[in-house]
Amino acid sequence: MKQLVGTGVALVTPFKKDFSIDTEALKRIVDYCVDGGVDYLVVLGTTGESVTLNKAEKMLVMNTIVKANDGRLPLVLGIGGNSTYRIVHEVRAFQSDDFDAILSVSPYYNKPTQEGIYQHFKAISEVATKPIILYNVPGRTGSNMLPSTVLRLAEDFKNIVGIKEACGDMKQVQQLIDGKPNEFHVISGDDPTALATVLAGGSGVISVLGQGLPELFSNMIRLGLEHNYEESTKLHEAMSKGMDLIFEEGNPAGIKSIFETLQLCDATVRLPLVEASAELKEKIATFVKPFLKVTA
Repeated sequence: MKQLVGTGVALVTPFKKDFSIDTEALKRIVDYCVDGGVDYLVVLGTTGESVTLNKAEKMLVMNTIVKANDGRLPLVLGIGGNSTYRIVHEVRAFQSDDFDAILSVSPYYNKPTQEGIYQHFKAISEVATKPIILYNVPGRTGSNMLPSTVLRLAEDFKNIVGIKEACGDMKQVQQLIDGKPNEFHVISGDDPTALATVLAGGSGVISVLGQGLPELFSNMIRLGLEHNYEESTKLHEAMSKGMDLIFEEGNPAGIKSIFETLQLCDATVRLPLVEASAELKEKIATFVKPFLKVTA
């Protein structure tokens, strides 16, 4: 899937002060990302606070993004969880020509064995009508999907087309790149290692900061894919502080603070998450403002 090369962004779900979904803000963010040059949009991922949304709210988010995007960029939908039965049911029921692939996280909290992870994705693969991107994020799930398991899935199921790898360990990322089938995508799910992953042979990133600084971040990844080490590294170094700041008090509190600075949406998040502190907001605003002059 060529659509998975470059910069994808894991879109936030903007909320109003009363915690209802702000569809107008969501439209603005979609336009901002498309105009900024990102390559695809990821809908209802962790950054979108999907675990706090009910079914009707998820449909509202999906429909709003589909309409705002208007076919301009490929769309990836997050469908994941720790109940294999429920996820299989959702994936089997999902029918939409508007989405190009599914992003599915490794089961969290249960802490399955590698065989359990394999069987979970095997069950999903057998009912999916869309390509599947695996998602490994040990810091959230409590278990690490090892390269041997990922490569086994990649070899056994042709509709498993890539992995969003957020382990933060470049040795593990390199094992995936070295062992993967030709058409399988290794995609960074970790902003600080995004450029390193691309320079090592990965396909790109599904980014958080990329939706706040879409032009700069997508340019960095394009330069990395072109093996332009010097220029891509300059952009990485310029944004590296922001990569740390937006996760300082949890995701998506940080990236929503950037959007508040940009006047694209409110910084409100849903419990159990809380809005970024005034101190962090000030640091984030200080980080962002010089880039606004660059991209103006």
